[in-house]
Amino acid sequence: MAEDQGKYNIKAISNLLGIQPGTLRAWERRYNIIEPIRNNSGHRLYSDEHVAILRWLIEKVNKGFTIGQAVGLLDKGDIHEETNQSSHYENRLQTLTNELKESLISFQTSKANVILDEVFSLFSIEKVVMDVFSALIEDIGIMVKHKRITVAHEQFITHYLKGRLGIIFNNIQSDTLLPKVVTVCGPGENKELDLLIFTIYLRKKGYEVIYLGTNVPLEALKIVVQEFNAKYLFLSCTVSENIPKTISFIDAINHFSNDIRLGLFGNGKKLLLEGEYKKIVIGSTKLEWDEWLTTSFNKN
Repeated sequence: MAEDQGKYNIKAISNLLGIQPGTLRAWERRYNIIEPIRNNSGHRLYSDEHVAILRWLIEKVNKGFTIGQAVGLLDKGDIHEETNQSSHYENRLQTLTNELKESLISFQTSKANVILDEVFSLFSIEKVVMDVFSALIEDIGIMVKHKRITVAHEQFITHYLKGRLGIIFNNIQSDTLLPKVVTVCGPGENKELDLLIFTIYLRKKGYEVIYLGTNVPLEALKIVVQEFNAKYLFLSCTVSENIPKTISFIDAINHFSNDIRLGLFGNGKKLLLEGEYKKIVIGSTKLEWDEWLTTSFNKN
């Protein structure tokens, strides 16, 4: 067990690693993987070694292991050696991500392609999409907000990333035995890259997905859902101002068909939905998606 001093509370761990506090507590109770240090107030505190262990486990889960399998691997091996190797690759990934961002900001698509080719040679598609592309999207949004780059830069980079994500999506095979899914940006939503990443996540799970993008009228969406025989429909709502229109949209879909199951892509803490609407919020991180799918998506 770690002897170094605890310095991260459970909220900090959640933000740092992208794991829900409830999930972390459940792992601790069931698998006894770590024992948090308690401060004078009785609150959990986590050390750097705890962080290393949790990061290692989350990485294994993200690669397709169950948490039980990951804990089994942890019990058999020396985490420190593997953690050092993992740290090396994480540092390389961060360097390549920064180089990719700078090449795109300077409109050097050929250089960006070379960098991405190296990234894909070192890391899985899922890791590149979830870590590299998601980080780029967030960074570009921040840079535009603070006027460090122009909207024209953002549109150029968005177009480039959308093209690369589209190639990835179209090259992932789906399982025809699984239910069909439609994903679409909700009313007023014009930021589609995050939803496209979620769509790729679903395709990696094996689901046959149609991605419709932005500005799809309700009547057109009804036709697609019916013709495609979709069993699940996911809408994005990432801006709080769009909540009223999104709720009306959801109500209209429910009135159209009680058989289709709905999911709402977006940050639940920001959306502040209540009642039945809160239950369909799937979140905006992979761990939230995994948890939502496990508890809701696979119910018959």
